[in-house]
Amino acid sequence: MKRLVLMLCLVATPLFAVQPDEVLDDPFLEQRARDISADLRCLVCRNESIDESNAELARDMRLLVRERLLAGDTDRDVVEYIVDRYGEYVLLNPVMSGSNMVLWLAAPVMFGAGVLMAGIYVRNRSRTREDDIAKLSEAEKTRLREILKN
Repeated sequence: MKRLVLMLCLVATPLFAVQPDEVLDDPFLEQRARDISADLRCLVCRNESIDESNAELARDMRLLVRERLLAGDTDRDVVEYIVDRYGEYVLLNPVMSGSNMVLWLAAPVMFGAGVLMAGIYVRNRSRTREDDIAKLSEAEKTRLREILKN
């Protein structure tokens, strides 16, 4: 029974899709490759890193990362190479620069505009009620007070 539970726990844990033939002999380079590939998006699986994906394209990208590391590239050079080849969409955490700046700033700006518009609406609405009450005759004001008391 304990073995069955242990096996089920192992099956339920997330496994990396890196195949044994992809693993580099140098553990330091392999760790660098894993760190880089954990931040790169699989273009087939969308919100999954290439380290977790079983797609053929993800495998090709993992091999490319390892190939560039063996060639002596720095981590930054490898990421730049992949981005140049596949586009900025491949980054799971895109950088905040250039055209992405619009996307990063759009949500806070729109939220601020919404809060501002709501404030203006509420302020104008309360002014309208006061103006409407001021236009009532004394009999209407008395009747309104009676209604509001009940």
